[in-house]
Amino acid sequence: MIIGKISRISGPVVNARGMEGIKIRDLVRVGELGLVGEVIEVKGDQVSIQVYEETDGLKVGEPVKSDGKPFLAELGPGLLGMIYDGIQRPLEVIRDQTGNFIARGASGDPLDRARRWHFVPTVKVGEHVAHGDVIGWVQETPAIQHRILVPEGLAGKIAKIKEGDYTVDEPVAELDTGQKISMKQLWPIRRPRPIAQKIAAGIPLVTGQRIFDVFFPVTKGGSAIVPGPFGSGKTVTQQALAKWADADIVVYIGCGERGNEMTEVLTEFPHLEDPRTGQPLMNRTVLIANTSNMPVAARETSIYTGITIAEYYRDMGYDVALMADSTSRWAEALREISGRLEEMPGEEGYPPYLASRIAEFYERAGRVICLGSNQHQRQGSVTVIGAVSPPGGDFSEPVTQNSLRIAGAFWGLDARLAYSRHFPAINWLTSYSLYLDALQGWYTKNLGADFLEMRRELLEILQKEDELKKIVQLVGKESLSEPDKLLLDIARTIRDDFLRQNAFHEIDAFCPLKKQYYMMKAILTFYETCKSLLGKVPYEEILRLPGWEQLSKMRYVPNEQTESFFPSFIRELSVVSKEVAA
Repeated sequence: MIIGKISRISGPVVNARGMEGIKIRDLVRVGELGLVGEVIEVKGDQVSIQVYEETDGLKVGEPVKSDGKPFLAELGPGLLGMIYDGIQRPLEVIRDQTGNFIARGASGDPLDRARRWHFVPTVKVGEHVAHGDVIGWVQETPAIQHRILVPEGLAGKIAKIKEGDYTVDEPVAELDTGQKISMKQLWPIRRPRPIAQKIAAGIPLVTGQRIFDVFFPVTKGGSAIVPGPFGSGKTVTQQALAKWADADIVVYIGCGERGNEMTEVLTEFPHLEDPRTGQPLMNRTVLIANTSNMPVAARETSIYTGITIAEYYRDMGYDVALMADSTSRWAEALREISGRLEEMPGEEGYPPYLASRIAEFYERAGRVICLGSNQHQRQGSVTVIGAVSPPGGDFSEPVTQNSLRIAGAFWGLDARLAYSRHFPAINWLTSYSLYLDALQGWYTKNLGADFLEMRRELLEILQKEDELKKIVQLVGKESLSEPDKLLLDIARTIRDDFLRQNAFHEIDAFCPLKKQYYMMKAILTFYETCKSLLGKVPYEEILRLPGWEQLSKMRYVPNEQTESFFPSFIRELSVVSKEVAA
């Protein structure tokens, strides 16, 4: 045990003397209350400590204690369904202890020590196991089987293992070396969990949101950023992704967000039904709440705690989606702590190492072959989707730009679309995805060889519409040629009936990929039909075709009727030209 004394206090940064032997990133307890902190600078026996709780009332001379270990996340059965703060304190447990406001120095075990889990072994006595091997499982929730992994540093033959009910602290197996394995693991949050091998991305993360799945997809194991100004729908977009994305596990980090937004998440998620299982969505979700009125220093830790939990479930062979809302608030915490340390500021006051910190975070995403002797039978992924809140919607600011260098998909939110009630308010002219080439084979095999070609045609129509709008503003729509008028009208259909999606509608909230494919085909088929009538009938008659109204209603076709409805619907759209021309 290393014990020193407080020598200086500057907001969340506390200086202490007499801390010989302590290391950067070691966890400390500060003052009589034992506030949680982390060492961020060492000069001889003097250290600077980042305190994760309010430092009001601390006095110079109070003790600072450390056992010489870094901040460790507790990993094991019981994580799912929990709501933690940035330093993995269980908020519901602490509320029962201290009321609705967290008392300084309050603590609680991240994992329930009293609950007993029914452990089922998958290895036998005499089998050799090593780091990353699965030795058994417990049914954590009705939807998720929690696989018990051999911790780092343990290897040998199984000497004892038995099915039964255990707490997370009790050993479920013993090796011939005398080492015991329990269901609980501890892991330093700033160190990525090891893997056997990263593998190429080639499977899309299906979100059920047409703007993402068709135009700007992200792969399982990929990364995306969602930048946008205030009120453009970042939080709502991430909540929709958390609910509908085809990930096995969801980790949602509210990092420095407004309390009322996080309250919506905390109150809504426990009552949401998981569309995949019919069970509560919380059965496969971990929430980390670190709102803007909580200590600023804990924001940085919340990001690393969340990604560590995500990697842990990835190592079991699950696909994990991590939502970080918002990385800008994390960067602001870095800026404040850097200023307290009197470091040389970089661009806009952010520390010079901002780019490397952002890169380190996003690089922990990936699709991998999991560590273990049976590695080829177990693959998992972590997909990271980070919201960015640039001041004034300025995408040229440092957090957005440094995130752009790393992320594979850019979903730029547009305040003008949001104010016109177009949701998701993703600007299709500025957004992009770098994963299209990697996904081409998957689209061809599972949807159709023409999927990406139809996507390209829709985008071209929208891009031409943007060019024509500038002409219309000068001379009016009536001065355009009939082909240009038709393009503007079909572009409006793409915007209003395909890209716009109602998150509160029981059918339109989620759109399967096959239905998205058919909707694209229907729009382009009708477009070709209308083009074939140009010059043969008056344009006003083309506008009276029933297909326009039918296209506006196709998104409300029940998803289970996709295969029975759309093939005949598309055939009807293609033959209508003959009837009109006749």
